[in-house]
Amino acid sequence: MSILWKRTMLALLIVSIADGELEQWCIADEQTPDGELQMALDWACGKGGADCSKIQVNQPCYLPNTVRDHASYAFNNYFQKFKHKGGSCYFKGAAIITELDPSHSSCQYEFHP
Repeated sequence: MSILWKRTMLALLIVSIADGELEQWCIADEQTPDGELQMALDWACGKGGADCSKIQVNQPCYLPNTVRDHASYAFNNYFQKFKHKGGSCYFKGAAIITELDPSHSSCQYEFHP
């Protein structure tokens, strides 16, 4: 890599950080088995306090109807709701942070700075 490219990337990173918090979403890790995702999803939508109403039948984030997609929505809802109160995007290793907005068609994933 050229030194110019490295300096440019460093400058962009500094500007991004100086401009405010990077946008981050919490999604299901593609390597996590569905059974583990389901347990984490159940916790997030139950004791965790995530709002999972949008992943119910006939709601904007129901489709695609997969454990992975529903878990991603629930994990992100929890993360956005509680990240400034000590909440994390861990879910026993079932989730990861992404800086790419996972929203699709009518399903909009929340982001709170």
